[in-house]
Amino acid sequence: MNKVRINACPLCGSTNINHFKNCTDFYASSESFDLGRCEQCGFIFTHEFPDEKEIGRYYETPDYISHTDTRKGFMNRIYHYVRSYMLSKKAQLVMKESHRRSGRILDIGTGTGYFANAMYLRGWQVEAVEKSPSARSFAKEHFNLDVKSEEALLDFPDASFDVITLWHVMEHLQNLQNTWERLSDLLSERGILVVAVPNCDSYDAKKYGEHWAAYDVPRHLWHFTPATMQQWGAKNGFILAARHPMPFDAFYVSMLSEKNKGNSMPFVRGLLTGTMAWFSSLAKKERSSSMIYIFRKKR
Repeated sequence: MNKVRINACPLCGSTNINHFKNCTDFYASSESFDLGRCEQCGFIFTHEFPDEKEIGRYYETPDYISHTDTRKGFMNRIYHYVRSYMLSKKAQLVMKESHRRSGRILDIGTGTGYFANAMYLRGWQVEAVEKSPSARSFAKEHFNLDVKSEEALLDFPDASFDVITLWHVMEHLQNLQNTWERLSDLLSERGILVVAVPNCDSYDAKKYGEHWAAYDVPRHLWHFTPATMQQWGAKNGFILAARHPMPFDAFYVSMLSEKNKGNSMPFVRGLLTGTMAWFSSLAKKERSSSMIYIFRKKR
């Protein structure tokens, strides 16, 4: 297998990298992957992972919900129920933070197209990009969305969009620095960049350790905290304008984490942990299982 090994921190360039955790791919392969942590800036990443040509097979399962829209299993049905509620909340957040009721929006890693469709129905000019051919086909069939392949990011003119969104996508991107640079080019001068990622400094991440479902190796390559996400923005000419917790994620992630541990009654146990995580994030939103970051360009 062809693999990519990180020998220098992608964020700060330091070679002072120590072992952080060993995590298992509970989802597809049962393989183990090491996480490294930069001692200079604190950025955590999957130390060695399959390259672009190889990693596709780790997504090739009918249970991968963002690509197949499966309702198989109790927890995936819960995911759909919560998503229908969160689509409205995300749309409201985008309009509030962008100070716009309509505009030009690019959704990167749109999956099966639910969010892109939600914004289209609200009158926005929508472009969407997705790597998975099956997910693009689903979006076309169900929403009549013309979702483009990821190569289209190079074709859009600079300053094309008032809003760019990546909902749980950035942790998957192999060319992370190149992506940040392209996002800066594509965003209009007064536009906003909306990035949602898991938070490996969260209450549930600390509770479950190597069994935390949102490490999701090797599909998740980068493991962000509020501090390192702010550093990534600053490195690429962005100012962090706001942070928002995603408290519902803790319930779903905790249920999956209980399943990873092989515990009985993962739904009940996960519900209890999710409730504790919810209260923890109310006291300090930086403990939320996932976070939404709103970036603006430096002027």
